[in-house]
Amino acid sequence: MLKLEARPQASTFWGYASPILALFLTVLVGVALFMALGKDPVRGLQMFFWEPVKSFYALGELMVKATPLLVIALGLGVCYRSNVWNIGAEGQFVVGAVAAGGVALLAGKETGRWIVLAIMLAGILGGMMWSGLVALLRDKFNANEILVSLMLVYVADMLLSYLVYGPWKDPAGYNFPQTKTFEAVTQIPRLMTGSRVSVGLLLALAGAALMWVFLFRTRAGFAQQVGGLAPAAARYAGYSSRKALWLALLVSGGAAGLAGALEVAGPLGQLTPYVPAGYGFAAIIVAYVGRLHPVGMVFSAVLMSMFYIGGELAQSRLGLPKSITGVFQGLLLFSLLACDTLVAYRLRWLDRRV
Repeated sequence: MLKLEARPQASTFWGYASPILALFLTVLVGVALFMALGKDPVRGLQMFFWEPVKSFYALGELMVKATPLLVIALGLGVCYRSNVWNIGAEGQFVVGAVAAGGVALLAGKETGRWIVLAIMLAGILGGMMWSGLVALLRDKFNANEILVSLMLVYVADMLLSYLVYGPWKDPAGYNFPQTKTFEAVTQIPRLMTGSRVSVGLLLALAGAALMWVFLFRTRAGFAQQVGGLAPAAARYAGYSSRKALWLALLVSGGAAGLAGALEVAGPLGQLTPYVPAGYGFAAIIVAYVGRLHPVGMVFSAVLMSMFYIGGELAQSRLGLPKSITGVFQGLLLFSLLACDTLVAYRLRWLDRRV
């Protein structure tokens, strides 16, 4: 019989190479999937790995998709390194978008560009408020943060639907469930002409640098990780596991809320029921493929945005269903989990007669 047992010493090399191996396995399974669907596998892979990078405009769109994924993943990275399992970043993203959209709707013709800062701050506070509910219930009532954060995603979706179908609905919008288009002054500044890439990309990269410094170069970052992983040891060392819980969830929620603000005041330009794009869930994969390290998450965010764009292109050009994006995301996560398991464990054949 086969038995899974821990390796005496896990390979450091394969620990870092595991995401690359997982990507290779994802591509192999993707080729088999395209062939099973009767599609040209070369053409299919081209949609995912060549089309998103073949031109300046395509690279810009890739960065537009990667920005919210990276921002959310950075916040989740702080959470997961603190052993706090926030699965509801999608809800915090939505509430951040709602809060930012509410401020954007207040802008008029005479409003100055300062409104952009107010929009981003509203998004951050909205996301922090939503994750703060999770922290409160975990802290005061020992509620499971996985379930609470996940269920709050659906509450956030219902809140968004209520607003765009009700009080915030555009009266001149031909009865479509959407707010009016935000004033041009609320638009997140773009980095260059001819591209939709905004300053949000710079904020995301700055956030990655800030996370690296905080987690790996400060005493507070060390205390944050110890407080989540070993509460008893943290108390002995004078660190607060309660503080670690609140800080992790508030940082994660604020990052997701900022991503929501950058999205509605950037590419979308209004609130609609389609604001939830799955970024909050995809960012979980981004965080783990990036090994919960800010540098790794930069590359994994780009990879995940390629899956988003490739899925859209495969839908329009190859006639594949929209769910192909989720299939590739799931394949990558499943392959990574399998590779990580085999890096840390090995299969041994045991003779039952012994």
